[in-house]
Amino acid sequence: MEDSGAGSVLLIACGALAHEVVALKRLNGWDHLHLQCLPAKLHLYPDQITAEVARTVAEKRAAYDQIFVLYADCGTGGLLQAKCAELGVEMLAGPHCYSFFEGNDTFAAHAENEFTAFYLTDFLVRQFDAFVWKPMGLDRHPELRDMYFGNYTKLVYQAQTNNPALDAKAQDCAQRLGLTYERRFTGYGDLAVEMARVATAAPAR
Repeated sequence: MEDSGAGSVLLIACGALAHEVVALKRLNGWDHLHLQCLPAKLHLYPDQITAEVARTVAEKRAAYDQIFVLYADCGTGGLLQAKCAELGVEMLAGPHCYSFFEGNDTFAAHAENEFTAFYLTDFLVRQFDAFVWKPMGLDRHPELRDMYFGNYTKLVYQAQTNNPALDAKAQDCAQRLGLTYERRFTGYGDLAVEMARVATAAPAR
């Protein structure tokens, strides 16, 4: 997914954030923030994220005054942060989307008490089968569920929106995994904060 035409700022985003980024752009009139999404399936191959971000920065840099990377560390073990620093571009703070959606400070404050929680966002609820159930082989071997999730106690649905259909689906995901269910409305969290900062620093032309 890519906005057409050059502009002052390019957002290079995880495809799993596309819905939220587009919603924030529309809600706030941030038409000067252009968006290019990398494939959401990189969630499953975090070792490929850094190279894909670096490739996209190199490919698009000449067309934009600024590039901002809408990824947190996302399983890259600090490699993405190091590469962004090398390239002179900023990125989202935090270990992963679960943290920045809830707010990094808030998430960190209770992380030690939630090490047995399994988190889903709006995207992951929508794409539960494609990004959780099938990659783990549970569609073919449901007996593996307790081996994978036996040490988890609850599923926390971090809701970015108030959508009854997603609530119902998230509850079904929890039931399928054999976990208790908790819904936690987060909104867009630090994603909104950081996009607002970038948009304000680079006003529309």
